[in-house]
Amino acid sequence: EDFDYPDMAKIAGERALSDAGVPYSAIEQACVGYVYGDSTCGQRAIYHSLGLSGIPIINVNNNCSTGSTALFMARQLIQGGLVDCALALGFEKMERGSLSSKFMDRTNPMDKHMEVMFNTYGMAAAPAAPQMFGNAGREHMEKYGTTPEHFAKIAWKNHKHSTNNPYSQFQDEYSLDQVKQSRKVFEFLTLLQCCPTSDGAGAAVLASEGFVRRHGLEHQAVEILAQEMVTDLATTFEDNSCMKMVGYDMTSLAAKKCFETAGLKPSDVNVIELHDCFSANELITYEALGLCPEGKAGELIDRGDNTYGGQWVVNPSGGLISKGHPLGATGNNNYDQVTSNP
Repeated sequence: EDFDYPDMAKIAGERALSDAGVPYSAIEQACVGYVYGDSTCGQRAIYHSLGLSGIPIINVNNNCSTGSTALFMARQLIQGGLVDCALALGFEKMERGSLSSKFMDRTNPMDKHMEVMFNTYGMAAAPAAPQMFGNAGREHMEKYGTTPEHFAKIAWKNHKHSTNNPYSQFQDEYSLDQVKQSRKVFEFLTLLQCCPTSDGAGAAVLASEGFVRRHGLEHQAVEILAQEMVTDLATTFEDNSCMKMVGYDMTSLAAKKCFETAGLKPSDVNVIELHDCFSANELITYEALGLCPEGKAGELIDRGDNTYGGQWVVNPSGGLISKGHPLGATGNNNYDQVTSNP
């Protein structure tokens, strides 16, 4: 649609407030995520869409984990007792085509990550992101015997799931052969195994337990049992591993912390939404989350343990591959979160 970020933010924000049964006047602080846009887009998005109440508005830019970062920060405000009710809002209006750098006169923040890839597989004439994650998939195939079909099955599954999500950018079901035979983007990654660039917004209202009880919202509140954020470790750069370069160890550590905090284990979980920017990342994330031993993700896929009827339903939304990846409104890179609906 031809609509701008204030329009998207208005829709997402109003729907979140309505769903929560909370007026904007109850919001004490807002954390707003976006990657592409001038400074203070968050203020513009809220001022003339939701209200001019004078609350602090913090703009968040954290690449593909921007949406999760806004949620993380809003939750911290409540955990710290600074506010009782906060809004996490995210949006993105993106350019067509693959992600690219905007500031060519300064150090690229991904330069050291790209060095790892260059030293292991070199550089190809393809966009950087599918190369990075595609090479992580290549590494997994070389180490564990995973096949291109395993990655294609993930995309086939996510596209199938998307038919149940009215908000998904794409809601089409494809055969496994159609996924495998779609246009090649990099190595085994085909077009239908890659997330699209997307315009969109999302919002969540966060509140303390006291606020929930005072306003009689217990019947609809979803509790965040645990949420962890992890950034790069030394192994990202020192182990010459593309899997670690795209975040395997970060995800593994975040999952470990999250499950420990929640007092749960992977087998206690029923539904998982994870960062499937490319099918390769979903596959290696199965192992990083502890859903199966290292090297066994292919067997998990072949058993159907990532969809309805299996042990977990992974990305019932259709995942980023189908629902789109507007960075400010999506993204759980470096993140793990366990929620419960009491």
